[in-house]
Amino acid sequence: MVGNSLASPLLYLTPSDTVTVARASAALSTSSPNLATSKVTSLAWPPRLSAKKWVVHASAVTVDLSEEEKKTWERCRDALSVFNFSNEEEDKILAKAFGQIHSPYWGEERKKEVPSYEALSKTLDYLRSLALSDDDLCKLLKKFPEVLGCRLEDEVKNNVKVLEKDWGIKGKPLRNLLLRNPKVLGYNI
Repeated sequence: MVGNSLASPLLYLTPSDTVTVARASAALSTSSPNLATSKVTSLAWPPRLSAKKWVVHASAVTVDLSEEEKKTWERCRDALSVFNFSNEEEDKILAKAFGQIHSPYWGEERKKEVPSYEALSKTLDYLRSLALSDDDLCKLLKKFPEVLGCRLEDEVKNNVKVLEKDWGIKGKPLRNLLLRNPKVLGYNI
């Protein structure tokens, strides 16, 4: 398997190399059209020197915005600064939530939009009202950043209402469920 020996070609990748990664395979290839291709910005060797766990860090998210949209984007990033995310993480969360970059959650249907600070704040306030601390919200946003792009009244509140009324999940069990599987907030029920 490629990457299992110290003489592996993976040891010789440079940031300018283009790498194609197969999802369920350790093999690297450039011939298959169904594989994702990206530029390598850095490679990290895990602390225990395990040849089985390469970490490929992707480059920063770039979003094409007008000057006014950039100001709105910055305000939304400020709303996320409470959670101590890096600037790159904040950009990635917002970009996934609002269709700026591909997310498997949205599929092809999500149109690109710039987040509204007010809508983002309302969603965060509502999530806090569900007994989620800022640490809990940080974990939830890392697992499911798309929740910020879900319609608050139609999706998020409706799903919580169904969980509470139909399933009897309230309080701490609801908190635990949201931390374990935050995508329930965006399901179509």
